Amino acid sequence: MGLRNYLIDGGSGTGKTTVCDELQRRGYQAIHGDRELRATPDPATSDVASDSHLPPVWDVAKVKSLIAGQDEAVTFFCGGCRNSSEFIDLLDGVFILEVVDLDTVMRRIDERVAVDPTDWGGRQEEREIIMRLHHTKEGIAQGCPIDATAPLESVVDDILRRIH
Repeated sequence: MGLRNYLIDGGSGTGKTTVCDELQRRGYQAIHGDRELRATPDPATSDVASDSHLPPVWDVAKVKSLIAGQDEAVTFFCGGCRNSSEFIDLLDGVFILEVVDLDTVMRRIDERVAVDPTDWGGRQEEREIIMRLHHTKEGIAQGCPIDATAPLESVVDDILRRIH
């Protein structure tokens, strides 16, 4: 889909969806991985319950197909996925949205859940997982850190500055 392709990753509440929306608003090809690339788990080979605390698995064939396209100058794949190692070498870069302060993360989760009580982080066990993963960084790709506590416009400007 893009001549250059980038992953935007980060823990829960760091702003991946919000950054994706802003990139789209600015006219960039930005794909919501959680919505558009999530693979349907095979019940015969996956223990969905034990994996529910980790980022989703993306449909690697679909990701590779999008990367192979040449329709856009830049494509951003936004969201966490635990199988990024299967396509990360095809990307031009990875940006990791970072929020050091756990209180900020939890405030963002609260705001998200207020809009949709079924969203991730609405249940106490999910909140506990978010707090643990905030400290361990489990399931997050390695890449260029981006301070996601800055205003949204600044976060997106920083990413765009780094790709140009």
